[in-house]
Amino acid sequence: METQDQPAAAPTQQTGPGEVQPETTNQQTQDGKTARQETRPSETPGMPLQPEHAMPGNGLPVFPNPDGIFAALQQPVYNNGTFANPGLIIPPNQQIMGLNDSIIGQPTNGNSNSLSEDDIALYDRQLRLWGMEAQQKIQSANIVLITMKALANEIAKNLVLAGIGSLTVVDDQKVTEADLGAQFFLSEENIGQSRAEAAVGRIQKLNPRVKVVADSGSIMTKGASFFGNFDIVIATDLSPTLLAFINTATRLHNRQFYAAGTYGFYGYIFNDLIEHDYVVQRDKSNVPTNIGPETRTRSIIKVETQKEGGKSIEKVQKRELYSTWDLASETSILPPEYLKSKRRLKAVTPALSCLRALWAFQQAHNDRFPEHNKQDLEIFTRAATHNHQLLSLPTETLRSEFLRSFLQNVGSEIAPVTAILGGQLAQDVINVRGQRQQPIQNMVVFDGDKMEAEMYPLHPVGNLGRAQLEFTSPMLPLDQVDPSQMLPVDQAGLMMPGM
Repeated sequence: METQDQPAAAPTQQTGPGEVQPETTNQQTQDGKTARQETRPSETPGMPLQPEHAMPGNGLPVFPNPDGIFAALQQPVYNNGTFANPGLIIPPNQQIMGLNDSIIGQPTNGNSNSLSEDDIALYDRQLRLWGMEAQQKIQSANIVLITMKALANEIAKNLVLAGIGSLTVVDDQKVTEADLGAQFFLSEENIGQSRAEAAVGRIQKLNPRVKVVADSGSIMTKGASFFGNFDIVIATDLSPTLLAFINTATRLHNRQFYAAGTYGFYGYIFNDLIEHDYVVQRDKSNVPTNIGPETRTRSIIKVETQKEGGKSIEKVQKRELYSTWDLASETSILPPEYLKSKRRLKAVTPALSCLRALWAFQQAHNDRFPEHNKQDLEIFTRAATHNHQLLSLPTETLRSEFLRSFLQNVGSEIAPVTAILGGQLAQDVINVRGQRQQPIQNMVVFDGDKMEAEMYPLHPVGNLGRAQLEFTSPMLPLDQVDPSQMLPVDQAGLMMPGM
């Protein structure tokens, strides 16, 4: 069974800038249940990370013309709308680029990393929770949030109250009456206005120290270099095809990526941090801590011991490896510790199979949701059944009643669900910036029937983290590649066996 050291914290309720409840508990899931661990104040600064491991500038190859990624969206697509690599094709005889050809610098937002006396007074309760160094990293964060719907409302609220450096809100849609049902940054007077511009004013009032910017342009018009301007990219309520394109861009620019969405009583959080280092501080035990792998995704890379108040304190630097959205959301399977335990497999929510079936359906049908007709229902049911089998889950846990409930919830927003997932995602971003706690790895699925948010590490066989790019060569837009060189992908056959 995989151990979890200081897992990502649960949603934090805040009533004003810097006011974080010290009683907040951290939540992760183990064996299909929610495990709780109290977050205790820590006044000892964490072990500083070495410069080559600092976030996010670990260095990734610079690919030529990365902005061609999004332009490829306008090109003809193959294999029923599915891409082997989002919008880009790799010629098989292309020379492989090395991983250390160049280093991409960390973006800055103009804010000083030092905390003023006013900042210390304002964020006093947060400083007691995660310390001065972590708060400085949080305050320097430059984040972009895509699509301002109910889920993004919760994420923006928690990040701005925590005191990040800047938040850019990207949304090209207009406010409609339907938006007023679950969003608290909008009112009737905003109907017809830009959703991004209408929300930014109220977001700014939460914390004047944070720079909040509205971008009412379409994300489809942004080149891949746009995402290199931010430390963290958060995309909410977008189609799986567009999420794959954005994640490709964040990988090209070595930026951390989050995706999230809600469907009524169900929802998910995904993250691709590429490779993320953090430090766990604990009392030294009699059992020595060995450098090396702990699980397939997590390794111990450094251990330091020091004396504090007569106690031996151990500071353990760990590294988590991640996979891309398209790999995790389509064909990745559960880790061996799940496959070896019938009890753990039975506890996996069928919402995971339904989410993957929904994403596959959208990719094969121009990003639309299944409609309530016989053909769409049959396709979705077969896709959900196939994904359930691919994940090695018991047949009896995927019932027709659950399929019906899931489909009835698609396309709706429920405020309590967006509050839970939005708070959890924002808290994980804070933990990642502070580098003091274990982050999400790498998929969280919320099941409103059980009122549980379970975490599942979904990875393909083979390389993880930065090494997933070892066999990736400089990418070319579709119009520059001979179709005979394209790598075949039969997603339709994978999704709908027997059709």
